Amino acid sequence: MYSDKENLNILTALLVKHGIRHAVVCPGSRNAPIAHNLHEAGIRCVPVTDERSAGFQALGMAQATGLPVVVCVTSGTALLNLAPAVAEAFYQQQPLMVVSADRPLRWIDQLDGQTLPQENALKPFVRKAVALPGIITCDEERWHCNRLVNEALVEVGGRMASLKSEVAGPVHINVPLEEPLFEFNTGSLPEQRVVMKIDKGVGKANYRFLAQLLSRAERPMVVVGQHEPMDEAKTLGAALLRTKSVILAERLAGCHDFAVPVDEALLLVKDDEAYQPDTIFYFGGTLVSKRLKHFLRKAGAKGTVVQVAPDGQLRDVTMHLDYLCVGTLQGFIAYLGQEASVSSESTAFHQRWEKVFAQVRQTTDDEQPPFSQLAVVKYFEQQLDDMEYPFHLHYANSTPVRLANSLVGQHVWCNRGVNGIEGSLSTAVGFSIATDDRVFCVIGDLSFFYDQNALWNQNLRGNLRIILLNNGGGGIFHTLPGLEKSPVRDTLVTAGHHTSAQGICTQNDVGYLKADNMVDMKRGIVALLTENRQRPMLLEVFTNPETDAKALANHYKLLNDSP
Repeated sequence: MYSDKENLNILTALLVKHGIRHAVVCPGSRNAPIAHNLHEAGIRCVPVTDERSAGFQALGMAQATGLPVVVCVTSGTALLNLAPAVAEAFYQQQPLMVVSADRPLRWIDQLDGQTLPQENALKPFVRKAVALPGIITCDEERWHCNRLVNEALVEVGGRMASLKSEVAGPVHINVPLEEPLFEFNTGSLPEQRVVMKIDKGVGKANYRFLAQLLSRAERPMVVVGQHEPMDEAKTLGAALLRTKSVILAERLAGCHDFAVPVDEALLLVKDDEAYQPDTIFYFGGTLVSKRLKHFLRKAGAKGTVVQVAPDGQLRDVTMHLDYLCVGTLQGFIAYLGQEASVSSESTAFHQRWEKVFAQVRQTTDDEQPPFSQLAVVKYFEQQLDDMEYPFHLHYANSTPVRLANSLVGQHVWCNRGVNGIEGSLSTAVGFSIATDDRVFCVIGDLSFFYDQNALWNQNLRGNLRIILLNNGGGGIFHTLPGLEKSPVRDTLVTAGHHTSAQGICTQNDVGYLKADNMVDMKRGIVALLTENRQRPMLLEVFTNPETDAKALANHYKLLNDSP
């Protein structure tokens, strides 16, 4: 029988699945449930009283076997006594796995027995340190606990069956345990998802593994998150389309030739399982679309999910990751183009998605929105198609970047690392200083006024052009169902205002244009695109937030109603 502590049982199950066979265990009451579980799971446990010696004995066992070895200690200073052995393991690149019991977080630094901040106590001498949740109450917390343990296990290295890596090193898993500690009434360990790391250096071995998964897939899907523009973008499409993979790439993905309005396509797909992939390959960083994340999390539960990352960091966007492969999108493209043998035979899965993409493009092209932020971005995008000079697009967070994903046909730069509204204008300004190309920044009013000091800059030049979408507050909050019921929505949430950028432009010698109707908006955009000036230009477009919200709702309704 196992402990009744769910976090500990998840840890134990994953240790077993990852092939851990040896543990050095130090005495203590707080770690007694861990020692019990390790023994019950069939892991060989070696008792050692002195933690300093225990750490080095575990190091010696790791050296002899080439396998990760657990060293388990109780809470408090017991953990600190492992520091010399952990530091030695770090510089020897030996797979030492520290598992420490801990008191509940609420008792740390409260003069309670054997308590000190343990989570990062061994940094910088561990490759990964994680602290498991103390009490697990829902499936999302179970996923979180599973993910944290997998994050540590894929970093420890060694000759584990679940890890094909040339790099090893110590990791630390901290396990808060609640009293009572000694309830052993769980009959079996929970079934757990194991993440396997494929890491033989960024080279052919990793890409060969990906190509094998791709060749076995009947319904492959490639998802590309935020990524810098790629010279290989056309090659990407040629290589992946030849495999009949469905490509879901947003405008931030660096391969804009094959980007699609993802939100709109998924709206048409709904919950039809015929559109769900059996294998998902995830490249790049952040995704904007919440609808896409929900789709991937549902599809991933029934299929195989592979994350490809150059830094080898586990980021489980789909919540169902199976393989973490060290590599790059460009490297995989090159491998497919030169060495992989892939089928070019058309599939019903691919054809079904292509029909959806064609329907979205047709409906979006035919749409004639009323004067609104949607209409501004749509007209701006249409005019960009005729521009022959080189340019770069920066879209601020919130509404602007979502409109870009739906309407823009070029690569989009956006601060999506943490999605904050601050700094979008400053980033575009910095970009414009470092290039002679035209730089366009499309930004909402809160982002602009928050970052207005970006224009207080003696290095500004005429290659910077700004479209300020001003609807008197955080317009995105007018699209959130239920928020309209709050009496403080317009004052405390959307930060309603009546501010104009004209004075800011005047004091900073920025050419100012304004529009509050369709005709002036179009004239202003043409001026931004065609006029040559020595100083930046800004077009401030005033719209109504309710009209903006209705235009966006109608945009999606047209798709739903399309044949």
